[in-house]
Amino acid sequence: MAFRVEIRRMQAGDVDRIFIGLADHDISKPRVYVEHCWQENLTGQRITFLALQRDDFAGWGHLVRESEYAFFREHGIPEIQNFDVIPPFRRQGVGSQLMDAIEQWAFEQYDTIGIGFGLYVDYGTAQRMYVKRGYIPDGRGMISHNHPVVPGSHVLVDDDLILFLIKSKSNNT
Repeated sequence: MAFRVEIRRMQAGDVDRIFIGLADHDISKPRVYVEHCWQENLTGQRITFLALQRDDFAGWGHLVRESEYAFFREHGIPEIQNFDVIPPFRRQGVGSQLMDAIEQWAFEQYDTIGIGFGLYVDYGTAQRMYVKRGYIPDGRGMISHNHPVVPGSHVLVDDDLILFLIKSKSNNT
């Protein structure tokens, strides 16, 4: 069952709300990271969207204008990052509404947007959601610590082993 949530841009007073909202879950982030996100919002490097359900923090997602991933950076493709929905709010349509808002804003500015995900089971829900939303692999294979994985090499399967996807405005109609 999908619940309607308020989606809005991050504001100065949201740092505590986000930190506390994430703290009790497996997606917690250090307070300094949340503060860093706010500072990047002030400079325009990052656009952060929050999902609120009855004033409770339900999730957030970021659009980073200049990705650390070389292919995106070189081609001017912004990257959706740290897309988190708080566990009690999952499977209620919160993630879809949050992605709708991020994509709508992004496609007003850019022709193509990107996103990456880890390659183990914890990312399964995200993997399925992004593909259902029309994201396709960028064709560059697996990336580990921002470098392409060389065939025959050994890599650690962790949060830094990523497959990057792209979605174009023309595929968003």
